Amino acid sequence: MGALRVGYARCSTDQQDLTAQRDALLILGVESERIYVDHGLTGTNRERPGLREALAACRAGDTLVVTKLDRLARSLPDARAIADELTARQVSLSLGGSIYDPTDAVGRLLFNVLAMVAEFESDLIRLRTVEGMKVAKAKGRLKGRQPKLSRKQEAHLVSLVHSGEYSTLEVAELFGVGRSTVYRAIQRQRLAAKAELAVAPARA
Repeated sequence: MGALRVGYARCSTDQQDLTAQRDALLILGVESERIYVDHGLTGTNRERPGLREALAACRAGDTLVVTKLDRLARSLPDARAIADELTARQVSLSLGGSIYDPTDAVGRLLFNVLAMVAEFESDLIRLRTVEGMKVAKAKGRLKGRQPKLSRKQEAHLVSLVHSGEYSTLEVAELFGVGRSTVYRAIQRQRLAAKAELAVAPARA
């Protein structure tokens, strides 16, 4: 059997769609049955079943393909560890169609910069969330576990889910509510958006 292209796709929340990543991997030459995915897991979590299966499916001479580096890892140490593992096993790494060359100084620099940017973005979102929660608690908007959220809290909750950095479980724990509350908040926003679209033509 000749060299294969193994694809990996990831999204951080259950609500996000992997279709765009799958389509991109197909365009990059990965066969659909060789695409491994992780749904609802952040890039900072190395314990990802899909990633583990993708790495295990690679043999010497094969190529692991991802659309962007931040789909593979959201931390510099993790990105380096995966790249080093692949290099040691003689497996190439394709980032959006560009093959990472560990022997090229410029290539290594660019790889590290991309990994650092991904890690910085993840840390920044987390920091903003923590600070936002502190401010909300200081103003008495958050009082531990509550069955209902204010409109602002609900909007913040939905924005965190759609940011792709947190799973529904992580957001639920952050706001002290159940996952069903998160799902209902997302559904309400979708219905509101549909209603707004329906009214828009009439206004025009």
